[in-house]
Amino acid sequence: MALIRHPKDFWSGVIFTAMGAFAVIYGSKYTLGTAARMGPGYFPRILGILMIVLGLILVLRAFKLEGDRIPPWKWKPTLFVLGSVVLFGSIVKFLGMAISTVILIVLASAGSHEFRPKEAVISGVLLAALAVGVFIVGLSLQLPIWPGQG
Repeated sequence: MALIRHPKDFWSGVIFTAMGAFAVIYGSKYTLGTAARMGPGYFPRILGILMIVLGLILVLRAFKLEGDRIPPWKWKPTLFVLGSVVLFGSIVKFLGMAISTVILIVLASAGSHEFRPKEAVISGVLLAALAVGVFIVGLSLQLPIWPGQG
């Protein structure tokens, strides 16, 4: 690891390369087609190749440029964000999109050391209105807006 001078770039490149390789391998199950008549495997393969190229560029940069070490993992924000998303998925059919979205935003925000409850609630209400507008009104998803509508 002493050759790696920029660990953040190195590991980002490894992740990009791995995801790109997965996309290329998975996309190879589908027909490619041509640029004029793209098949279902065209986009995953092209995107995968671009991700591999970007990943390799980052990995090579990591050997040339000097960079910071990777800081220790912060568990509190990770658990709050993942937990709030799982909770949202569990309660959205019972409490509706509006209330569930506000709960999601407030709980995810609570994981930050800059958490301000009033700002989180205001953001939650605004994002709930946006979510209802986009997903329920715009896309016609069959989710209740309020409790008791489902």
